[in-house]
Amino acid sequence: MNNQFQYTNTNKRYHTLDYFYKQKFGKKVCKISLNGGFSCPNKDGTKGYGGCIYCSKLGSGDYAGNYQKDIITQFNEIKEIMERKWKDSLYIGYFQANTNTYASVDILKKKYEPIIKQKNVVGLNIATRPDAIKEECLTYLEDLSKRTFLNVELGLQTIHEKTIKLINRGHDLNCFDEMVKSLRKRNINVIVHIINGLPYETKEMMLETIKHVNKLDIQGIKIHMLHIIKDTQLEKMYQKEKFPILTKEEYVDITISQLEQLRPEIVIHRITGDPVKEELVEPTWLLKKFCVLNEIDKEMVKRNTYQGKKITNQ
Repeated sequence: MNNQFQYTNTNKRYHTLDYFYKQKFGKKVCKISLNGGFSCPNKDGTKGYGGCIYCSKLGSGDYAGNYQKDIITQFNEIKEIMERKWKDSLYIGYFQANTNTYASVDILKKKYEPIIKQKNVVGLNIATRPDAIKEECLTYLEDLSKRTFLNVELGLQTIHEKTIKLINRGHDLNCFDEMVKSLRKRNINVIVHIINGLPYETKEMMLETIKHVNKLDIQGIKIHMLHIIKDTQLEKMYQKEKFPILTKEEYVDITISQLEQLRPEIVIHRITGDPVKEELVEPTWLLKKFCVLNEIDKEMVKRNTYQGKKITNQ
């Protein structure tokens, strides 16, 4: 165990989600991915068509439940699988697929409320877009956050407007920043999603994204590696342009440099991608998830570095 980084009880040199949960709840917490059957304003024409160019047909919910089944059935089916591996766990309902605030509050209540009433459920994670949370929804989320451990996950991906347009994101950086402020004003936890390896972005651009995020009042982050999925606009673009894909070594280097720029108290909810093997085009090294995680750990030890080092040394 290293003694340089305070938010760990293992060999990790960054603030892991497992550590955070055990400190907060005193035991193992499992997330149960759910599909609420929501759409997306970037698919139905409200903001755009086709969605973000990397988005799968399941709306980034490849590991979520089956949207054709009701929420409680989804929850129980996945919970049963979790119970085989982790006995006596607590649970967080994770509304993962598409845009999970993109509906009326009445509909949201029908999805969210049954989950927080389930035995041993301690919270909700709601994945959404910064341009899809109306004032009425904010009021409801504020109420919800007083009754359960609530995290709102906001997709940012990058701060660079040229890339934002290229990936057909459908909103700008200012929209994102303002929604973070709106959520925090109501004391709602915010988790940010970013993607490393977006087409034509340099290491410096990716570091600029993390430096911007670090200045915001956020509680967690998910760092993804861009993966090209079959039958997406990104795959068509890749087959045509063959833009550079990060190697595993490049990804490890960039991610560690990003961790050094992040405040130590920010929880790292994810630090690599998790693609479906049958759907993946590139990069194939991403299929060995634990290998990537181990490489990050080993390289951080080799460099004698840790999350927030660049901040604490300033």
